[in-house]
Amino acid sequence: MGRLKGKIAVVTGGSRDIGRAISIKLASEGCKVVVNYLNSESGAKETVEEIKSMGQEAIAVKADVSDLNDIGALKEKVATAFGNKIDILVNNAGGLFARKTLQEFDEAFYDLVLNVNFKSTVFVSQAFEPLMGKGSAIINISSQAARDGGGGGSALYSSSKGAVTTFTRAMAKELGPKGIRVNAVCPGLIGTKFHDDFTKDEVRQKVAAGTPLRREGAAAEVADLVAYLASDEASFITGNNIDINGGLAFS
Repeated sequence: MGRLKGKIAVVTGGSRDIGRAISIKLASEGCKVVVNYLNSESGAKETVEEIKSMGQEAIAVKADVSDLNDIGALKEKVATAFGNKIDILVNNAGGLFARKTLQEFDEAFYDLVLNVNFKSTVFVSQAFEPLMGKGSAIINISSQAARDGGGGGSALYSSSKGAVTTFTRAMAKELGPKGIRVNAVCPGLIGTKFHDDFTKDEVRQKVAAGTPLRREGAAAEVADLVAYLASDEASFITGNNIDINGGLAFS
């Protein structure tokens, strides 16, 4: 089965939307998958059950990946379930939480957005990198917003994703000599709950109409790219932030 047979993957925020699609895609390619979640317990269980229905192994682990103690507990549970080794880490956990302008956000909101989007990527990578050997891959989920500043009221979100983009490049240099590849994907308008919650329908329609492919993307399409980057087919690709936006913006 698949390009990733026998490999172990950890997906943060893996219970819904893009994270769920990634978890299922990696499983379909042969991975044993750790589905991390914080609030979406039912979604995590559904994701695990779908993976198990495919004949693959998966566990759901609740952890706040912006909290170092929770990250440590996640690492321990992964080791208990699958041993002291992983092959693929997908730093997917993140969120916009609200659209706020410069004069509307406060320190607590700043900490929330930066911690969930960037701190989690840094310290989950720090925790799991020692378990990763030559040929392993880290895939971070950045955003088109890291390139263009995002839509209205998303200054902190886009800035945090910009930090993810730069961290990806830095880690590619640092971890490359160990044989660990580090890349990021930068989704544009993908049809998920993220945009259901925070983007008006008329804005989505306008953006889709201005996209060369004239549509929104799908979570499964992002998952396909992640699976490719995790595979040996991408063995000489590292330090890249790869756009997946239907041609709306170019690197």
